[in-house]
Amino acid sequence: MRRRLHALVLAGLATAATLLPVASAHATPATPPAAGTRGGLGPEFLWGVAASGFQSEGHAPDSNWMHYIDANPGWDRYRNSIDFRSRFQSDIALAASLGTKVFRIGIEWARLQPEPGVWDEAGFAFYDQVVDDIVANGMEPMLTLDHWVYPGWEAERGGWKNPDMVTDWLANARKVVDRYTSRNPVWVTVNEPVAYIMHEVRQNDTDADQMLDKVAQVHNQIYDYIHQVQPKALVTSNVGYVAGAESQVNGPLMDRIGDKLDFIGVDYYFAVDPPKSTTVNLPDGSAAPPVGMWELPIRPEGIYYALQHYSQKFPGKPLWVVENGMPTENGKPRPDGYTRSDHLRDTVYWLTRAKADGMNVVGYNYWSLTDNYEWGSYTPRFGLYSVDALTDPNLTRKATDAVDTYRQIITASGVPAAYEPVRFPAECHLVDPPASCDSPVTVPTAVPAP
Repeated sequence: MRRRLHALVLAGLATAATLLPVASAHATPATPPAAGTRGGLGPEFLWGVAASGFQSEGHAPDSNWMHYIDANPGWDRYRNSIDFRSRFQSDIALAASLGTKVFRIGIEWARLQPEPGVWDEAGFAFYDQVVDDIVANGMEPMLTLDHWVYPGWEAERGGWKNPDMVTDWLANARKVVDRYTSRNPVWVTVNEPVAYIMHEVRQNDTDADQMLDKVAQVHNQIYDYIHQVQPKALVTSNVGYVAGAESQVNGPLMDRIGDKLDFIGVDYYFAVDPPKSTTVNLPDGSAAPPVGMWELPIRPEGIYYALQHYSQKFPGKPLWVVENGMPTENGKPRPDGYTRSDHLRDTVYWLTRAKADGMNVVGYNYWSLTDNYEWGSYTPRFGLYSVDALTDPNLTRKATDAVDTYRQIITASGVPAAYEPVRFPAECHLVDPPASCDSPVTVPTAVPAP
């Protein structure tokens, strides 16, 4: 499977000529496959789950994010998160039981290099076990080099304000690449760089433009290094898609790194509506984390426009949804009645439509396998498996309705051909204008089953 995965994505790079005519902004939506057939994404589609190191592992070493938590008393204390560090084998088994082909994790620099010039073999040994267990369970490791966390000693030097940050970052990244290239992983260099920059600006008074230049520099350099030691590697930096403003928000980054992306990694969550709740200041002057994430607008058809955007910017290049999911408030039912299963099926419907319309969609990772620490709060819940980190000392993994749904989707290579979304497309200005208004897609009338 691991050789087939790389062959599938690399083959997509050769399809640009055939895809260009149908990936245009005014492509005519394709008719879904005839009723009664299997899902339209095919048996080679790369279904996966995603997680990050700091958000899930627990037992955290000193890092910039431990400093940020200490500086913001209104945030939830980190505790041991959902303790992936102790429970990785059972969590990986849960992912494998879904039938997934890919398991995304982060390799935490803070765990590997506790002091300048000092490398912790025990830190590497932990990730050796995790990566080997992913492979042993028949899945491909997707390894993130930087998911917004760096060592505490680096934070004390200024983080991305430190003139030596690029050198330090690359030294760690090369160590990680050298260690795991034999496992033939898929690589994510920097997770959602623009969101990363926003956190560093807010928490560490970092200059956004300078950090953007440095992030592009480390991506481009480690991309070249990975391909030196793993010539057929698949490398990306996933972008957090911003509906209605993607070109302005992530465009400058993509202009700097677009030539060094083997596939486009897209994270998609919310439509264009502004958040109903924003960051507030606490009486002591510190910043509370954003609240009300579960109130942000969920428009599953928006993923179609996100994929369309990058199919036009990088014609024919493989597109992989590296993260997608739906938050709930502490796992409670949403007031609108929309369930995690509804959202997952509707999203897969739009992935199928995108592929049918000529977009080179090759994979999808659900965010996330379990609930975790959402950068200051345990209240937003994204997990296929719910975990109550604040009140359940056993950190029990409880299956949501979407567990069986995802297993069924993977088995069938998508949703049934006659499936109609639970949530039909919204008015175009509420999704991803101008694209959603210039070339709107509609839900075709389902073909009745014979």
